[in-house]
Amino acid sequence: MKTLRNTAIGAMLAASTLLTALPAAAEELTFVSWMKDEPGYGDWWNEIIAEFEDTHPGVTINMSRVARAEYADTMFTMFAGGNPPDIVHLAAFEFQPFANEGWMEPLDPWIEQSGLDLEGWAGQSTCEWNGDTVCIMLLYTGFVLAHNERIFQEAGVEIPTDWDSYLEAARALKKDTDGDGIIDQYGIALPFDDAASVMQEALNFVLDAGGSWTVDGEPAFDRPEVIEGLARYKQLFTEGLTPKELSSADVRQLLLEGRLAMTVDGGWINNTFRSAAPEVQKNLAITNSPFSPPLGGTSNVLGMSAEMSDEKKELVWDFIALTASPKYQQRFASWSKTPAPRPGVDYTQLKADNPSFEVLAQAAEDAAAANVDRLPKGLELENNEVVKIFYKVAQQMILQDLDPAEAAARLQEQVTRIKD
Repeated sequence: MKTLRNTAIGAMLAASTLLTALPAAAEELTFVSWMKDEPGYGDWWNEIIAEFEDTHPGVTINMSRVARAEYADTMFTMFAGGNPPDIVHLAAFEFQPFANEGWMEPLDPWIEQSGLDLEGWAGQSTCEWNGDTVCIMLLYTGFVLAHNERIFQEAGVEIPTDWDSYLEAARALKKDTDGDGIIDQYGIALPFDDAASVMQEALNFVLDAGGSWTVDGEPAFDRPEVIEGLARYKQLFTEGLTPKELSSADVRQLLLEGRLAMTVDGGWINNTFRSAAPEVQKNLAITNSPFSPPLGGTSNVLGMSAEMSDEKKELVWDFIALTASPKYQQRFASWSKTPAPRPGVDYTQLKADNPSFEVLAQAAEDAAAANVDRLPKGLELENNEVVKIFYKVAQQMILQDLDPAEAAARLQEQVTRIKD
């Protein structure tokens, strides 16, 4: 069946080549993304859309924004209702159910016909589903320590390099700076109001303790290393070193306001610095994560809907190929201030202009070498449910003082049940 389908698509591609010289009929491609209007990433998309429209007369791209918190549910509703976007942009941890439903077009024939070389493309293996390539990876990142150098220097505290020094710095840098009895500067801040962010944050400590959520694709939540990681995570809340009501956006905002000493975040945090006031921005820097291996993994992917005309598929592939081109992979690195997934991109000028770029590149390399990904291997289809289970148990651990060992046992039992 796959051979017949690939042959048909190949014939369609050959035929479409003969039509490229003909005047294009008016056509609109729909594109939904949470990145619309974001500094850096949004600018990158705008450049690509402008060139695509210039080189495809009569074709426009209608890009609309859906907030990240509602994104997966909104996209699922659109697909299930028979009204998916033509250009499919999804997080790397959420495309699997869409592919499993047959909603994402296999891209292998398009890749072969265009000659796109994906060897060495960071994180691309994640885009393989049931033997098909259903997307192109847009970002693989390693996590780094974003910090405010002024806060550390004024307190005489060294930048942490491991769990112990991280904990000590978190304790030392939590302060009531104006003497009104209210803490207004934190050493660390962890998100706790978004399920996916909570599980991701806890993974920093689990990895550093030698654990992982799965081993050989099977749940491993009750292993001693995971229990140790959960205990470290809980300790930060038990000691009151972080508030309990923050989102990931709130954590980043504290950093940008100069009221947070440090946070471990993905490479995109480097791009976020530009939103800080100049007097804060000059103090913001990144360095290696204090945790080893660093958290890392695939971020977001681009694909196409399987349910549209052949003519639209040709246009969408042209758009995808443009994003993957050497020109726009180079522009991605320039706009996002993070390494692009395409191998061979020249970072010489970026490293000269921004020394922290070297840190980002090394973090991604270290995370990839350790085969780290935020998405638990073997639980791709169950990931959304796993995240909800983890969040519920994490709340019990932090808010109700559930013992980490008992939390790990509950996680193992509940995740195993839904997997089986």
